Order: sequence, then structure tokens, then C-alpha cells
Amino acid sequence: MMAWKNVLFVSLAIFALMPFIATAEEEEKNFAVELTADNFDEAIAKNNHFVKFFAPWCGHCKRLHPLWEQLAEMMNVKDEPQVIIAKVDCTQQQELCAKHEITGYPTLRFFKLGETESVKFKGTRDMPAITEFINEQLNADNEIPHGEENEGEKKTAEVGAVEKGKLVELTEDNFAKHVSSGNHFVKFYAPWCSHCQRLAPTWEELAKALQNVQDVSIAKIDCTVYRPICQDFEVKGYPTLLWIEDGKKIEKYSGARSLDELQSYVKKMLGSDAATEAPAAEKPSGDADKLQVLQLTGDNFQDTVADGVTFVKFYAPWCGHCQNLSPVWDQLAEKMHSVANPIKIAKVDCTAPENKKLCIEQEVEGYPTLFAYKNGVRQSEYDDSRSLSELVAYITKFMRHDEL
Repeated sequence: MMAWKNVLFVSLAIFALMPFIATAEEEEKNFAVELTADNFDEAIAKNNHFVKFFAPWCGHCKRLHPLWEQLAEMMNVKDEPQVIIAKVDCTQQQELCAKHEITGYPTLRFFKLGETESVKFKGTRDMPAITEFINEQLNADNEIPHGEENEGEKKTAEVGAVEKGKLVELTEDNFAKHVSSGNHFVKFYAPWCSHCQRLAPTWEELAKALQNVQDVSIAKIDCTVYRPICQDFEVKGYPTLLWIEDGKKIEKYSGARSLDELQSYVKKMLGSDAATEAPAAEKPSGDADKLQVLQLTGDNFQDTVADGVTFVKFYAPWCGHCQNLSPVWDQLAEKMHSVANPIKIAKVDCTAPENKKLCIEQEVEGYPTLFAYKNGVRQSEYDDSRSLSELVAYITKFMRHDEL
């Protein structure tokens, strides 16, 4: 009798909690459209689709999931979406995945309206690379997506002295020079992004409202055209509004996007004299010999990692996490240099033009990324604690075992 009462109590408790469980599930929204064998052909016959073929147990798929949902939230608008962000669970839709020759997870394919063949995405799985790919597919017929005027075109305007107080169009030719000194409020956008399109007139008004303020420039850069710059500044969604001082990212604006709120933010940033000092950036390569941290480039990378064990940090100088790791990385280098059969501790600046190809080839998708190399063979990415003790414990495994 007592056992039945316990069962009844548990059952009633679960029943009472059901509304709360449902609410929690509702809060975890999924924006990507779920496609199956029943609705796939009908869906892609009506609109452009960018589809993620995945397996729920796949680690790479899990890592991509939040970015894919963020992309879907931006793209899957109610009114005339230019492309639908979708997904197919290949553990449930095996025949559909076999039909589209899916041999690994995740596989990303773009299905263009009216075309029989899809295009496979082969770039790095970050927002700038993916959005550049979308823009290429949408503009394949030289059509300019609707939205901000001419913002989808690669700019050919002359790059000269930029007049502050007016909306500045930044490109790969003038970006570095323009933001190298002074205060800058920069909008990183994609022309097809509906949120960017809504912000466009307000951003123009902001520039006009501040035309007599000489201490700040209001600027914008098209991330579908100038992807490396947006990748360097770790832009993961659109629009991203960054406050930049003397070439360094200070913070990301996350407030309301009304004209009044944006103006108030600019005034606050200009009026703050007691700004917190930013963490020290990466030490220049001149200190590398003293600290035994090897500064690698695309020219010497392969030769350095070819023999023995090398632990490499791929970083961007402006990245806050990289700056926090920098002194620990120096300490790790000193420790590893003092042991028998020393392990090489190195770093690669992924923002340097000569290293961009290298970082893409090594599948660097964020900063910092830590990879160990044994006789030229890259090991799994290190994603554990970045404390000195944990890093030492991880890398010294190479001394005891043939494999990590």
C-alpha cells in the first residue's frame, strides 16, 4: 500500500511540473527549419535553402549548433526571406541524406531556387565565412540583395583621408589606417540581414547627428565583402556594433538601437575619462627569445612542428581571452624549456596577413585555439582549463606516451 502511495505521489508531482517543463522547452527556441523526406523537395522548390545535414551525437555538429541557430534567427524572417536556414537529422532521415551523398557530419549545402545541383560549403565554420558564402550564392547572377543601398557591392570609391562626423564606408584598404587612432563606433553588417536593414537609416542619422563632434567617427563595414577583417574582430552575428579606440576593440554595444540610445552611448564613451586600462596585448616577437615562446608564421610553421612536440597558440592581439592567456603561455614556455627534451611552445598571430591562410588550413575557428603537434601531426584541439598546472599536465603527456 505504501509503495502505491509513493508511485501516486511521484506521478502527481511530475504532472504538476509539466507546465514548467513545457515552458522551459519553449524558451529554448529552435529557429532552423526541420526538413524531412516528406517536406524537403517541396520546401527547396519554393525558396533558397541553406541546409545543415547533421547527427545529434556528432561533436562538430554540437559546436556548430548555436551558430546555426543564430544564423537562422537572422535569416528566417517572416516577410520574403532571401534564404531559409534549415537542418536535416541524418540519423532519422537516412535515405534523404544518402540521396544527397552526405558522407560526414556536419555537411552544409546551399540549394538555390530553380537549380537541380546544390553547392557544398567548404570554408571555416564561423559567421563571417558562412555569411560570405551565402552572399556569393545569392549574388551568383549579379543580383544585389535588397537592403542598405549599394552595401552588397564591393566598394571602388577612392580611399583617401576620411572626414570624421560623416558615415564612413570602411574597406580592406582603409580600415586599419582609419581605426588606428582615435575613437570609432563601427557597424559590422551583412546586406541581406533584416536587422541590419532596419538599423541602416538610424545609423545614417547617428552619423549626421554627430557631424560636429570631432572626437569620434561613425563607420560601417560589409562583412560579406571584407570577411577577414570581421573575422579578426570576432564578429559572430549581424549587426555587431563595436567601440574601437586606437585600433583596439574596447567593447561590444548591446543596448537598444534607437537614435537616442546610440547617441547616449557615444556621449558616455567620450565622457569617460577613468576608463579601465585594457589588458596588455601580446608581447612583440622581440621578447620571444627571452621567454622561449616561438613566434611562428606561414613561412616557418611546418618546419618548426615537423620534429618533436610543439604546442601552438593561435591568437588575435585584440582578443581578451588571448590577452589573459598570454602571461600563462610565457610561464608555460619557461617551464617546458627547463625540462629534458624540451617541448616547443609557440604562437601564431592569425590577424597577420601572412598567417591568414595558415590559420584557415589549421581549422582555427576562434581565439585562442590551442593545438599540440607531434612530429608534424596535429592532435585534437585542447579545450580544457587554461591554468598553468592543467596546461603543463596536458603537454607533459607527450613525454610519457607516444600519443596524446
